[in-house]
Amino acid sequence: MASLRSARATAIVASAAFASIGLGVAQARHWKSTAIVTVEDDAQDGPDHVDAHRSPVLVISPYTQYGRLDSTHYDTAAALATIEDLLGMKPMSIFDQRAIRMWPAFHDHPNLRPYKAITPKVVPYGAPGFPTNPTNAPLARASAAQDFSGPDRVNETVLNTATWKSVKGPRSRMPAPRHSLVFAPGAPGDEGDGDG
Repeated sequence: MASLRSARATAIVASAAFASIGLGVAQARHWKSTAIVTVEDDAQDGPDHVDAHRSPVLVISPYTQYGRLDSTHYDTAAALATIEDLLGMKPMSIFDQRAIRMWPAFHDHPNLRPYKAITPKVVPYGAPGFPTNPTNAPLARASAAQDFSGPDRVNETVLNTATWKSVKGPRSRMPAPRHSLVFAPGAPGDEGDGDG
């Protein structure tokens, strides 16, 4: 929508806020026994090019500071199950009971070096240079026509496509959602092309 904060600006503001939380906790006395687990809200809405159920997850802990990227297919239930295990809790549902745990992201020994975040520069909202959507942004008119008065009232395809085009370019084409990591290729529900 024209004049509203752009998708890139929203991501930058969220990243800066999260970095400041991580920095604060890393300097606290409880750091050596801390794990901050963050996962995208409503991961099935806003599919990417790999799978519609994939969730970007960030875990900040002295047990995960080893400069590794873990590309295991995790979802929200995996993050929840890992948190439950860390706290010694029983699973709250069949979904987190069966979920894959995120242990490959952890190491046996803590790295107690201070956490250092790369904090993006944030232009304050409303200040000159703050990134907003121009009036000619992809799907600006269709986005402005959405009903934002309550949850689940917008056309998610319109907003997902508008967001994709704002990041990838107005002529880019958003890929169709894929579910091949949840469903066997060719099974009912698999909307992917089977390329993995």
